[in-house]
Amino acid sequence: MGDPWPHLERAQGLERKGDLRAALDAYGEAFEISGRDPLHALDIGRLALKLDQPQAAEQVLRIHLAAHPSSLAGTLHLAQALRDQQRYGEAMAILMPAIQTHPGEARLWTQLGVVLTQEGRPEDAWTFLDEAVRLDPYDGAALYHRANALSDLGEHTRAIADYAAALRAVPAEDRDRVRVPLALSRLATGDLELGWEDYRSRLSPRSGKAVRFAFDAPQVAFAPKDVISGMNLLLVAEQGLGDEVMFAAVVPEVLRALGKTGHLTLAVEPRLVSLFRRSFPKASVVPHRTHVDAGVTVRTADTPRHIDGWAPMAAPLRRYGRFVSDFPALPYLRPDPGSVAHWRAMLASKPGRKIGLLWKSLKLDGERHRQFAAFDDWEGVLTTPGVTFVNLQYGDCEAELRAARDRFGVEVWQPPGLDLKTDLDEVTALCRALDLVIGFSNATFNLAGACGAPSWLICGTGAWTQLGTDRYPWYPQARVFNARRDGWRPALDAVGAALRV
Repeated sequence: MGDPWPHLERAQGLERKGDLRAALDAYGEAFEISGRDPLHALDIGRLALKLDQPQAAEQVLRIHLAAHPSSLAGTLHLAQALRDQQRYGEAMAILMPAIQTHPGEARLWTQLGVVLTQEGRPEDAWTFLDEAVRLDPYDGAALYHRANALSDLGEHTRAIADYAAALRAVPAEDRDRVRVPLALSRLATGDLELGWEDYRSRLSPRSGKAVRFAFDAPQVAFAPKDVISGMNLLLVAEQGLGDEVMFAAVVPEVLRALGKTGHLTLAVEPRLVSLFRRSFPKASVVPHRTHVDAGVTVRTADTPRHIDGWAPMAAPLRRYGRFVSDFPALPYLRPDPGSVAHWRAMLASKPGRKIGLLWKSLKLDGERHRQFAAFDDWEGVLTTPGVTFVNLQYGDCEAELRAARDRFGVEVWQPPGLDLKTDLDEVTALCRALDLVIGFSNATFNLAGACGAPSWLICGTGAWTQLGTDRYPWYPQARVFNARRDGWRPALDAVGAALRV
């Protein structure tokens, strides 16, 4: 065995600089040189969690806890590793005995509350998080996670108060991470001006999973004093594909503000290029490129001309989305008319109304899976008579389609020759050809909404994207069915009842 301390010092220095991957390697070197000292395993597990490697974290944290079974830090981190793998029961089984042993330890109550929130049980989670805040009223993490549970319950005014208290309690380096959900709760209450202002924190490297944009031009903030008339401006799509589509609602207003002497370039996901070129003929549309550099996601693009400034796609909402009335009254995406006619002709031979279905996202980690219902909850929809259901769900969905046949006696029609994940121009045309699209807010639902397809959206209580209204301002033709505290089933049953009217 050698001396691990030089490697530990290097690891700590790299972690302070934000180079987490190199820091993890250095901690690993210290671990091996020390003869696999279980104390060093704790640092490896902690950092692996920050790098979204919960399985690797679990392995080393179990080594740590085998040698130090009373380690609170090890217990908390292992519970998080299990939680991040959606193994909620196992996480709770670790936390409950620890709470019995240390009932005054607020961090254990907080972690249990987070597990329950991610499992989709925010009301139960709030009870434990409230106890954590009672034990330590100035614990920023407890306040933050209690706010998250309140947000999931649609109680955004109370959530805002907790987020504000958390901002005062957390270290300075964690404040941007708090401001992002605070922004969403502000938007959910209809406070668009402050909401978009706080939403700028999503671009901070300290916000959690921010993307770094690499362009040799100034970033345009879209503050009230900023003048973009006559500018060669680049807007870069950000976040997931559904967000790229939704935030593109602001593009027509940006084109008007640039005027006749200005020019707009849009950098979008490659699968969207042809659709956006048709929809925004006055703009140049290019694909963006994304890669990972030292653990940081970097986005760039080749532009056809010199640009005077750039901004992420949602940035103009700070200027042009301050009121619900600012949002588009007309569709802003234009599917190919020939393709729409093709799908309408193909659907004409099918009986009854032709209704497209969407029920999940490809990304269903602990932060997202609770935003979607279990497929069994769709029974009231799928058993509607006189309907041809059309599969719009991308990704592996054979199990759900088989369940529709076996449990509900429904054959969901598969559009022949269409790749629902990659051929988004054709998918948009199919959506426009249908009588109705029903689903949760994933990429395809946003394409349907943005092209003006009749749409019914199922979303959580007080979803921020409703912007404090009882409708969906991004897509004025969309009808909204909100979940209640007792789960998704009542909302889906309401969809089924509406289909039968």
